[in-house]
Amino acid sequence: MAPRPMLAFDLPAVAAPAECLAWDEAMLDAVEHGECGPALWFWQAPAPCVVVGYGQSPRREVHVEACKADGVPVLRRCSGGGTVVQGPGCLSYAVALPVHFHPALETIRGTNGLVMARQQAAIQSIVPGHVEILGHTDLVWNQRKVSGNAQRRKRQAVLFHGTFLHALDLALVPRWLPQPSSQPAYRDNRAHGDFIANLPCHPRAIREALTRQWHARDGPPPAAVLPRVQQLMAQRYSLPGWHDRRAED
Repeated sequence: MAPRPMLAFDLPAVAAPAECLAWDEAMLDAVEHGECGPALWFWQAPAPCVVVGYGQSPRREVHVEACKADGVPVLRRCSGGGTVVQGPGCLSYAVALPVHFHPALETIRGTNGLVMARQQAAIQSIVPGHVEILGHTDLVWNQRKVSGNAQRRKRQAVLFHGTFLHALDLALVPRWLPQPSSQPAYRDNRAHGDFIANLPCHPRAIREALTRQWHARDGPPPAAVLPRVQQLMAQRYSLPGWHDRRAED
């Protein structure tokens, strides 16, 4: 049987960030159960939010009181990795792949290498200067981090997702995030303002470059996945307790 071509799609601009995070997990489940082929999708939060990794404690990784004062929700995703600010000026993407898509997907390290190499090539094709992969899954442009990424694995499928900064108000990051509790060596304890940067390109150019690199074909979001999104919203992503819980709980 010929492999299914990769689908590329955009989540609705009106979708809340919590719903977009539910889509990420729902698509992983759909690929795991063979209900959907490989897919690449994009979204941009209409307002700022903070997203912590699955195993992280918001009390440790977030200036919670500042977020409350500013009306910024603190959300939890289904994958590991560090805490990030998302919102206008930040393009979020995700890719869900069956493990048989490529031999490298059999391992965490191989998955990181496969996906990040494609992300690096895509961004290098649209910006001047040097784009490199540092840490495990950071994309760095001219020595500044422009994209953070994480993965979640199941037996038959892998979710790999992240963000690309292109016009984020970088001054907001230290207001809402302290220095992270875990840092890659290349950060060298730099403050947020000295560590991150925006890519000098429109988000449409980023989307097009990634779609080309993955040889994906544009289409609508899979309608069959929507009930699973709604279920995950009811079970987790609409519940404050899911987002607020301590990592130790």
